Amino acid sequence: MSRESITHFFKKPFILFTIILLLKGYLAWAVTFGDWLPWKVLITELPFTWLLFCLIELFSSKRKLMNYTIVNLILTAVFFAVIMYFKYFGVIVTYHALAQVNQVTEVKSSVFSLMDPYYLLVFADIIVLFVLLFKNRKVKAWRLGIKRKTSKSIVSVVFFLCLMICLFNILPNRASMNEIKKAQQMGILNYEAYTILSLKKEELVPLKNINQASIDKLKGITVPKNPQYYGNAKEKNLIIIQLESFQNFLINLKIDGKEITPNMNKLANENLYFSNFNQQVGQGNTSDAEFVVNTSFYVPPDGAATQKFVDKKLPSLPRLMEQNGYNTATLHTNDVQFWNRGELYSSLGFQHYYDQSFFGKDDMVFFGPSDEVLYAKSTDKLQEMDQEDKPFYAQIISMSAHHPFTIPENKYKMELPERYQGTFVGDYIRAQNYADYALGQMIDDLKQKGLWDDSMIVLYGDHMGLPIYSLDHDDKELMKEIYGHEYSYTDMLNIPLIIAGSGVQHEQIRDEIGGQSDIMPTVANLLGISMKDHIHFGQDLLNQTYNLIPERYYLPTGSFLNDNAMFMSGSGYQDGSEYPLSGKDSVGKGTTEDEYNRALKLLNLSDSYVNQQPKK
Repeated sequence: MSRESITHFFKKPFILFTIILLLKGYLAWAVTFGDWLPWKVLITELPFTWLLFCLIELFSSKRKLMNYTIVNLILTAVFFAVIMYFKYFGVIVTYHALAQVNQVTEVKSSVFSLMDPYYLLVFADIIVLFVLLFKNRKVKAWRLGIKRKTSKSIVSVVFFLCLMICLFNILPNRASMNEIKKAQQMGILNYEAYTILSLKKEELVPLKNINQASIDKLKGITVPKNPQYYGNAKEKNLIIIQLESFQNFLINLKIDGKEITPNMNKLANENLYFSNFNQQVGQGNTSDAEFVVNTSFYVPPDGAATQKFVDKKLPSLPRLMEQNGYNTATLHTNDVQFWNRGELYSSLGFQHYYDQSFFGKDDMVFFGPSDEVLYAKSTDKLQEMDQEDKPFYAQIISMSAHHPFTIPENKYKMELPERYQGTFVGDYIRAQNYADYALGQMIDDLKQKGLWDDSMIVLYGDHMGLPIYSLDHDDKELMKEIYGHEYSYTDMLNIPLIIAGSGVQHEQIRDEIGGQSDIMPTVANLLGISMKDHIHFGQDLLNQTYNLIPERYYLPTGSFLNDNAMFMSGSGYQDGSEYPLSGKDSVGKGTTEDEYNRALKLLNLSDSYVNQQPKK
């Protein structure tokens, strides 16, 4: 074959764009599945791409090259979104994430921090092509030369064969529970198309069939008639502090002899501290944590709770507290429209919310005033609420230690060891050191104002700060140094829960496995408030030893934790994997298929219950 014929062959748009998109497919697979040269790209991504190319060949003539370029742009955008979303969340992005687009400008620094420069190379050919299409005479001649139509019979056969291959990739893998494995089995582009075209909807369980007894049975627990510690903090104020990105490994951590979070350490060592506590958030991250803690329900199967559930009048902790004579408020330094929180707070029934319009814009860190401003003004507001003749429930959302953790230099409260400087892990530790400093100021303020002794204070991390998939080699080595072993999924999900203040049994490290849905029933027990008439999917951690915690989003559907191990689903239970809980060397007795099935039923019951609540 002559050089001229080879050149002519590669000038065919079908061939040229096939090569371009194949390379981009390889990059997306390398980042998401850890496979740089997977043969499956050829039988998954290539047939889907050719389907679109065949449509161009069949129906396009005048703007054929432009149409190829547009398809290239769209598929490139899909691959790029998959790469970036996986680096941030560790999941495969779907069209559901479009509802989050308006949040991207708020967290653009987080997104950019995850971007390796070579990711942008996926757009290089598009820029070059668009420039050449309008500026280069040879390209104009090429564009005119490819107007003649290809044989429709050949194109139709190729289209039919590609369609059959795509269906063969999709149909047998629809039942797979693990979304990442499903995308790998189907192919990224097939998976994206499947999520858009799939009409399958989860069948809701009728409300009349949902009751607390059936939930407790699925969870494998028996609620005692006379629970321990009931009413120990009766009529005390309730202050819940949600700590941004705070993971459990920070508690009592010393680096080169220096404590990172001395104030949290003191709280953990002198109060009730649950060391095996875990996040249960989904796509909404921080706002999902607010939802789970204030309802004891699970997050939706896709999207954020603030997008899926806020048209409902939700049974909630604020409503329960109000029924028992409490004033309620939530405080957050960002604009209340961020993550649709205004609608969330209305659905939860908070009587008052205080956002950036209350806190102002002084001492900004990322997208809100610093934690120092948050805690100072919040404490003043709590003192004001305390003057009323009712106790109060206040939820306070911290934010300064937000991804990507690059706080201003004037907030540095520690000098990082040289090996931590300029690393993601180092920035995280420094940001949490500052957040702990600000928290210490609030604790002192609460004590000076007489609020500490009149309140029960609950502190927990909202979600992970250091996803495994966002760490480079140096960061992973630092985490190995901190943990003494390879950083794992169970370490990543592990957040602290501390319950402090008057009436709370002190100096107890509790090793019960727990999750954010357990906070509401646990604090209700301590406050002496009955949850008999409130459906809940968490449990009182002070009166149970066994727990079954379904997980979503950050783990594949069907994943769960029990008091022995974490189970991560595969296509189902049989090909799933077990991991030791954070701080443990083995999975102990492990998990069972019965627990797997019960976890799925619990998720379905929660979805069914929430979706059938009345409109607000």
